[in-house]
Amino acid sequence: MKTQPGQLPQLLKKGLAPVYLVSGDEPLLVQECCDQIRSAAREAGYQDRLTFHADHQLDWNAVADECNALSLFAEKRRIEIHLPSGKLGDGRKVMEQILQAPPEDVVLLLISAKLDAAETKRKWYKELQGTGVHVPVWPIDPEKFPGWLQQRAASQGLQLTRGAMMILAERLEGNLLAASQELDRLALLLGNNKTIDEATVEQAVQDSSRFNGFELVTELLSGKAAHAGKMIGILQQEGENPLGLLSVLTRDLNLILELQNTVQPGENPSAFLKKRGVFQPRRATAVRQAASRLNRNQLHQALHLCNLTDRAAKGFDDLGPWHHLRDLSVVLAAPAR
Repeated sequence: MKTQPGQLPQLLKKGLAPVYLVSGDEPLLVQECCDQIRSAAREAGYQDRLTFHADHQLDWNAVADECNALSLFAEKRRIEIHLPSGKLGDGRKVMEQILQAPPEDVVLLLISAKLDAAETKRKWYKELQGTGVHVPVWPIDPEKFPGWLQQRAASQGLQLTRGAMMILAERLEGNLLAASQELDRLALLLGNNKTIDEATVEQAVQDSSRFNGFELVTELLSGKAAHAGKMIGILQQEGENPLGLLSVLTRDLNLILELQNTVQPGENPSAFLKKRGVFQPRRATAVRQAASRLNRNQLHQALHLCNLTDRAAKGFDDLGPWHHLRDLSVVLAAPAR
């Protein structure tokens, strides 16, 4: 069956399904849906967790063996499989077999990028629809983002004035993960005061780290490798979460590819950028310059490094995420075509 994120809590109260698929390109909402499933599974006694990452190195036979193995001391387990490409690839046959006879002592959680239409027509997906639950996560529409900010603040006991809400909406440009982190930071700054006004937001910007993730993305897209490298070092030392800036960077790299496909050479891209919600002059300039300077191979290489950074940030790589971001800064600093 298929359910919406807002309906998931009530569905979980009715009991656990043997398998869940959470898919989408909005990291915060995907993460929160997965956390709800994990919490319900733990409460039901599924304490042990095993995690797989579906890249070219994954042995799907090992996944099948784990699903079919009897738990030591009859303990219930959670098995999570990350699908960064949104495709099962070589794992389709294994997943079909698992879904035809799900193990009783396992809750399987598939965490995926957005599924394309072709993948939803595969046999494994149809098996999942009959056996488990699919939670598709969709991005928040730009016009609904201010309202989402207001609701998110209210859920934390905070109240945003209209001016503060509009400043944050313009600055965060639809990035939900960055918005959540910003509200957490503002809550700490406020203390017992629960009202966030324009002055509070402006002061928070002034008091924030000398460099932030948004500025780093702009420097990366501008090809300023030396300065970007310095910023990466400072953000790493300050314990910045790379996933927030990574989602911004991935979004802009895909936007640049779309711009190259849509806007003909010599045409003004301003209308395209405004339609895609790019209003800040610095960001618009960086996107335009990168679109004219970088070729498709460089952009796809950069997206591949974003994927490696994501894996590293989640503990699936021996190298740290900041290492891959430094490599990415070199790729994006290529000379003009």
